[in-house]
Amino acid sequence: MTISAQPITSFIDFSRSRALRWAVAAALLAPFVLASSADAATRMVIVHPGTFDGVWNVMFATQAGNCSSNSFPFTVAGTRVSSAGGGKVTGGVSRAGIVSVHVSVGASKASGNGRLAGSTGAGRWSGIIQGDRCSGTWQATRS
Repeated sequence: MTISAQPITSFIDFSRSRALRWAVAAALLAPFVLASSADAATRMVIVHPGTFDGVWNVMFATQAGNCSSNSFPFTVAGTRVSSAGGGKVTGGVSRAGIVSVHVSVGASKASGNGRLAGSTGAGRWSGIIQGDRCSGTWQATRS
């Protein structure tokens, strides 16, 4: 490995007045650079929890199987989805609105996934409802 002497000689030629000018320029620019970096870091870290918070009325439509269509209220708080009335609902929603849930009411169990956007949402579900294997679509609106 060969080390060039050029950078060392450039540093030696660095005069005091030139060094002082660089130090003053750095001191004057530092607040702007640091503020800009801090703002950028803050923008990257800020998470907007609660974008989908509220009670959602979810209508389930059956497309396959012998299950009746039904509607249930779900609650979204931050990134968690839970029941807003009856049954056990677990799941989550991403900041982008991608949602995944598992629902159980008695012996009936179903899973669904889809997307929320603004105050509406849609997706697909499947499960065993009162002993029948069923699947279909869902649509949601925020109350």
